[in-house]
Amino acid sequence: MSGPASLHTVTMSEAPQHDDEPVTVGCAGRPRATEGPDGTFGDSWQMIHRYGPYVTLAVSLVLSAATSEVIGMDRLDWLVVLPLSAFALVVQVWIGHNRRARPGPRPATAVAYVLRWAATFVAALANPFFAFFAAAGYFDADLLLPRRLVRVGLLASVVIVAGAQAGGFPPGGSLGWSVFGALVVANMIFVVATGHLQEKEAERSREQARSITELERTNKALQAALDENAQLHAQLLLQAREAGVADERRRLAAEIHDTIAQGLTGIIAQLQVVSGAPTLTMAREHLDRASDLARHSLGEARRSVHNLAPAALADATLAEALKKTVGDWGARTGVRAGFTLTGTAQPLHEEIEATLLRITEEALSNAARHAHADRVGVTLSFMAGEVMLDVRDDGRGFDPLTVSHRTARTGAGGFGLDGMRARAERLAGAVTIESEPGGGTAISARVPLVPHDQ
Repeated sequence: MSGPASLHTVTMSEAPQHDDEPVTVGCAGRPRATEGPDGTFGDSWQMIHRYGPYVTLAVSLVLSAATSEVIGMDRLDWLVVLPLSAFALVVQVWIGHNRRARPGPRPATAVAYVLRWAATFVAALANPFFAFFAAAGYFDADLLLPRRLVRVGLLASVVIVAGAQAGGFPPGGSLGWSVFGALVVANMIFVVATGHLQEKEAERSREQARSITELERTNKALQAALDENAQLHAQLLLQAREAGVADERRRLAAEIHDTIAQGLTGIIAQLQVVSGAPTLTMAREHLDRASDLARHSLGEARRSVHNLAPAALADATLAEALKKTVGDWGARTGVRAGFTLTGTAQPLHEEIEATLLRITEEALSNAARHAHADRVGVTLSFMAGEVMLDVRDDGRGFDPLTVSHRTARTGAGGFGLDGMRARAERLAGAVTIESEPGGGTAISARVPLVPHDQ
């Protein structure tokens, strides 16, 4: 018969579970895979497992009734078939309820499988179309039988189907038995091969589910990392903004100290000389110097606010600006001051030049206010990879450690010696101060030699 042969197209079965759990699919005696990402694959097999046996039993009864006269079923056959069908229905209802309540094979489920098979086998003897119902064993053998008996249970169901395909059971003659045996082998191979293919599909489903889960976990971790990076970025922007504001404040404070404060100091010194000048000519000379200092300081203050290079460097090289600054300072203070250039001079980056000029101005201002020196020498040296500035005087000197401790304790200063160091360190340089009471002072600043075009 060709009808029952179409019943054993798959050997998949749902995993032992409750109805409210995610459905899984697999083949007899093998691990089961989780349902597909959209849930449709598992839902379809759940419906087949739940209602398939009832449908095949109804089909078997309908086809048996339709072919009863052809096959030659009499009243006695129906007296056997109908009670067996009712018994098989009761067993199937128990199997479905038990599988939902207590998933997994147990001795009771194995007995139910055997009873259902026996009822189906006897009914198939009366009408081969009951092989449709026999195919139900393909779907739940691994759910009802111990693993070692799954293949036996499948073979038992195959026997009923093969008998129907051979024209009824028992086969007649040696040819009939040969055909029956060949059909059993063919059906068993088909069942096992289909189960193997389904196992591969189930493995792919499991791998896909694992990949999706891992991808979701990775996406969550990535999103968390992005959120954390965004927070860190916001914090860094805030810190950079605050650091920029603080750095600009320090720059302006240093510029004010090096320009306005020093200019005012020089103006006051000139005015003090005017008040005691013996002649009107000398008084006017110092007044002119005070006026020039005021104009110069005002220009420097404006340039400092706009972060421009010092006026002395506008139209002159660093060496020329230092020579003029030293000469003007000596003329104002009356101290012998000289400038020396060693090495091959070359244009430097504007920040390097401005820094060295400001350090020189601050060192000369300190010498005028505190050193009471007779001589001051300023040396600019161009060496391999760096530029050195030395400012030396023969004044009364001081103890650098005492000054550092006093500045740290009181918080005062900050724009004198410390300001020099801060300017040099901003350019990856350094300032060294050597002095002792009565032994003069030497201030050395080292900065990288960065050409003008870099």
